[in-house]
Amino acid sequence: MRRVVVTGLGLVSPFGMGFEHSWKELLTGRSAAKRVTEFEVEDLACKIAHV
Repeated sequence: MRRVVVTGLGLVSPFGMGFEHSWKELLTGRSAAKRVTEFEVEDLACKIAHV
């Protein structure tokens, strides 16, 4: 069996990097989902992403 060593913890979310920042944004009640505008999405079923 291979061993794994965890050297730290972190959080990366659509709200940004870091637990404190992401938690604060979650508590505001806002959504991180936005319409995709960076590229063409006409042929895609989903036009919303967490960016």
